[in-house]
Amino acid sequence: MTKAKVLKEATALFNTKGYKSTSLSDITEATGLTKGAIYRHFESKESLEIEAFQKMMQAIFVTLNEKIKAENNTRDKLFCVLNLFQSYITNPFIIGGCPLLNVAVEVDDTNLELKQKAQQALFVFRDSVEKIIINGKTHKQVRNLVNEKLVATILISTLEGGVMMSKLQNSNADIEIVVNHLKNWIVSDILL
Repeated sequence: MTKAKVLKEATALFNTKGYKSTSLSDITEATGLTKGAIYRHFESKESLEIEAFQKMMQAIFVTLNEKIKAENNTRDKLFCVLNLFQSYITNPFIIGGCPLLNVAVEVDDTNLELKQKAQQALFVFRDSVEKIIINGKTHKQVRNLVNEKLVATILISTLEGGVMMSKLQNSNADIEIVVNHLKNWIVSDILL
């Protein structure tokens, strides 16, 4: 229970305050535990950061996979991805915005393991979008000439940019523009 409590509080702090800006004292204050109690469960702050990031990404991937599997066509599967990003601003299930974006902006060469975990999460995310496109081609719902790598890259980078702009301005406007544009692009240029 103690480890779960530490992880829950640290996750919220890292994703809202930042990994570097969150001190161990912040975590002890949030949990009511001592540094020693925290170090009984995590060998270092860096290992806690990695586990917190992985917990957030797992929650996102599980939620997204459930929503995607519930849909019957490529359009609705892709729209699930768009709607997830829009929810980071309108109704976040993880406070602080997109954990992948937050880590990508903050991580540098001082925490290579966290950077590698972020790269792996990006790979999984990109691969998932590519598979939706490939399956759409197989089921004659996506144009054969559509490049799945291009679609995944454009989708993810545009959505992440929309989240960043909306969070920075404390407004839904930019993410809504991005999501509407991507939905129109999917319907007009990608789907059959």
